[in-house]
Amino acid sequence: MKYIFYIITLFTFAFANGQTALDSLLQKENKASIPYITVSELTQKENVLLLDSREKIEYETSHIENAVCVGYDKFKLKKLKKILPKDKNEPIVVYCSLGIRSEDVAEKLKKAGYTNVYNLYGGIFEWKNNDNPVVDNKGNVTENVHTFNEDWSIWLKKGVKIYQKETSKKDKQ
Repeated sequence: MKYIFYIITLFTFAFANGQTALDSLLQKENKASIPYITVSELTQKENVLLLDSREKIEYETSHIENAVCVGYDKFKLKKLKKILPKDKNEPIVVYCSLGIRSEDVAEKLKKAGYTNVYNLYGGIFEWKNNDNPVVDNKGNVTENVHTFNEDWSIWLKKGVKIYQKETSKKDKQ
C-alpha cells in the first residue's frame, strides 16, 4: 500500500512541477494581458475562431483542425478582415507553440476592439500533450509537431518533434 501511495505522490509531484515550470515560463515571457483558455476548456467550446500565430512552416507541419494560419513575423490585422467575425464579441482563440507569440497577436486583436479573445495556455504543445489530434497541411491527422527549435522541444511530451532553423525573428514561442 505504501508503494502505491509513493507512486501516486511521485506522479502528482512530477505533474505539478511540469505545470509550475510552464507557469513560470509564461509569467516570465507574457504580460498576462490576454486571458488564458485551457485545452480542456477549448475542447468544450463551440463556434470559436482558432488562429494559429506560428509561422507557415510550423503550421504546415501540423495545426489544430480548422485553425487559420495568421503567422507572427508578418501578422497583419488588415489581411484577416474576411475571416474575423463581424460581431467583435464572438470568441477567438489564438495559439502558438506555448502561448507567448499568441499573446502578442491576441493583444493586436484586443486593441482592434475584439472583446472575447483568449490565449491557449501551453499552445499546440499542451494541446498535443493532452492527446488531442493535429493535422498536417493536407488535413491528415499526424503525430508531427513543429517544435520551433531543439530547446523549445522539451515542452512537447507527446508526438514527433520536428524542427528546422528558427522561424521567427522573436526568439519566443
